Amino acid sequence: MPYPLYVAFVWHQHQPLYKSSASGEYRLPWVRLHGTKDYLDLILVLDRYPKLHQTVNLVPSLILQLEDYIAGKAVDPYLSLALSDERTLDLGQKHFILDHFFDGYHRTLIDPHPRYAQLYQQRQEEGPAWCLEHWTDQEFGDLLAWHNLAWIDPIFWDDPEIAAWLKQGKGFTLRDRTQIYHKQQQILSRILPKHRQMQELGQLEVTTTPYTHPILPLLADTDSGQVAVSDMTLPQQRFQWPEDIPRHLQKAQELYQNRFGRPPKGLWPSEQSVSPAILPYIAQEGFQWLCSDEAVLGWTLDHYFHRNDQGNLYQPDRLYQPYRLETPHGDLSIVFRDHRLSDLIGFGYSSMTPQKAAKDLMGHLEAISDSLDPNRPWLVTIALDGENCWEFYQQDGLPFLNAFYQRLSDHTGIEAVTVSEYLDQFPPTETLSSDQLHSGSWVDGSFTTWIGDPVKNRAWDLLYEARETLANHPEATEDSNPQAWEALYAAEGSDWFWWFGEGHSSNQDQMFDQLFREHLCAIYEALNEPVPPQLEDNVDSHEQNGDRTPRSFIHPIVDGLGDEQDWDKAGRIEIGGARGTMHRASLVQRVFYGLDHLNFYLRLDFSSGMNPQTDLPPELHLLWFYPGVTMYNSPIPLENLPNVSPLNYLFHHHLGIHLRNGETWFAEAGDRYQWHSQETHATMALDECLEIAVPWSDLNIHPDYPLRIVAILADNGRYHSYFPEDQLIGLQAP
Repeated sequence: MPYPLYVAFVWHQHQPLYKSSASGEYRLPWVRLHGTKDYLDLILVLDRYPKLHQTVNLVPSLILQLEDYIAGKAVDPYLSLALSDERTLDLGQKHFILDHFFDGYHRTLIDPHPRYAQLYQQRQEEGPAWCLEHWTDQEFGDLLAWHNLAWIDPIFWDDPEIAAWLKQGKGFTLRDRTQIYHKQQQILSRILPKHRQMQELGQLEVTTTPYTHPILPLLADTDSGQVAVSDMTLPQQRFQWPEDIPRHLQKAQELYQNRFGRPPKGLWPSEQSVSPAILPYIAQEGFQWLCSDEAVLGWTLDHYFHRNDQGNLYQPDRLYQPYRLETPHGDLSIVFRDHRLSDLIGFGYSSMTPQKAAKDLMGHLEAISDSLDPNRPWLVTIALDGENCWEFYQQDGLPFLNAFYQRLSDHTGIEAVTVSEYLDQFPPTETLSSDQLHSGSWVDGSFTTWIGDPVKNRAWDLLYEARETLANHPEATEDSNPQAWEALYAAEGSDWFWWFGEGHSSNQDQMFDQLFREHLCAIYEALNEPVPPQLEDNVDSHEQNGDRTPRSFIHPIVDGLGDEQDWDKAGRIEIGGARGTMHRASLVQRVFYGLDHLNFYLRLDFSSGMNPQTDLPPELHLLWFYPGVTMYNSPIPLENLPNVSPLNYLFHHHLGIHLRNGETWFAEAGDRYQWHSQETHATMALDECLEIAVPWSDLNIHPDYPLRIVAILADNGRYHSYFPEDQLIGLQAP
């Protein structure tokens, strides 16, 4: 009898410690806001489909902060302002409100609510200074209310009080905002009991993470960063405190046992980071299984997971099974997530209609099932952030989840299970040598997101000095000086290093920097040691100027308006005056570029005062080639082309766009340097800027292909200029 295809969804719910170790005050509101939008509703939707079993990971630092809010012990600056009389706000507070109370993706959190959208448009179009001059107290009062209302998940909108507030729309009073806060507390208070109830009923497995979400391999030895990147520049001081690993694990276990009445079986290692050094500690603390990423498995097996043009694996059997890890303290099981399927939910499906996205995900699972031997069991692990992705979905993902869960419930050949359910029934049959397990994370199988950058390394050196100071006080035990140890645990969290240096940025970079330093300061203060003066200065400069590579997937609406939120995670190349005097005559000032699983995206910002409809040459040509990939290539089909690189390169794809009438044409290189016309579904919009979306289906290339692009302006087939000058736009297909 054939087995169904088993699928384990693992949702990771995490927030770092926003509670300052120095002052005890909460600095940011994300536990409270994500708590009303993302943690409870995810399992309430699952509860509607009893045949489906899933796993949810709750990080201890998140649980502790939820409990503070429920008990009324946590008041962040955003909440403090929301609970203030709008008539008493001073100028500084109003500036803060205008800067931060629109935080969130406006297309899903702001635009659906007319009053919130009206205030947002005024801030965007007229500017903060205009709002400060023209807004009445009521505008600020309404904004304070809507920043909290919009983060309440749509699954709760049938609550009579919430429905009344949504209908009211404006004219909110302090009393209204106080009642909204109490409603938030009610929602937060249901999160842990509902998780415990569903685990006791068997539909849910709840797992945990090391106490404050530290990267255990880097606590054991920062030199592990060089396993994947041999030439990585490491911090000046080698951080080696493996004794901190069991502390984080034990505190996580104790908290879990207290809240859920049983020990946890599974461990989500922070950032899915693993290494041989951490395995004995995990096994010794009684964990039975852990989860990591397919890149880590690929490095371990010395195997690259190739996919076909539909994104499905050529050798699926190597990924879709658990493995055994032998340690001195007993065996561990490890599952590796399908990175692509996890990313599709996390970054791709939000830009599709819910039904189309649900059908696509089910199609991938059916293709996986068809590719495997049905006479033995297989496990597909889909593991991802369970909170941040839903902000970009319609109604916080509710229509998509309902559409997919219904399909999954009705399917007779695919079964959703918890990880422990599968392992209890089908223990691993393949063994990985623990010594050979790759040291890496979910990001490219390396640790470069958290170490190696000069700013990240500076933060590690600051942490080293604080940890060394604590070690020099043997009398300061966890019992005699818990303040010092709690501050250390907070500073060892992975999130601070994520935001430092290149790669990631947010509207709260400065506050993340401050929180990290406050945690470190609290260690010295608890030990009655002088606080090093360098902790008074920012670790990072937080400058946002200049070129950058893409920070994440993007999903822009192609309307020619250049929405700042649509492109804030895109790569950027400065073309005009920002690159020097010789470039000041450039027609194009700036290029943004990025991708998701559906399209490649390009945006061109033009020089100030230029009319793109009349001042630009009428044609834009985009040309692609794929380094290291054997295929036909042809020269650029334009006249008067200078014989300089990269214009004298050969290219494989060519998209032409007539900027006056919007006409597009597409060609692919063939033999004998010929170009052959192909159908295209590329879209463009020219207004305040030029935005272009090119479907990957047009390019018809395999996942993970590297690609290089040049853009050329031309007039009736005659070369005019190209950009980015002296370089190419470089990406890798998803």
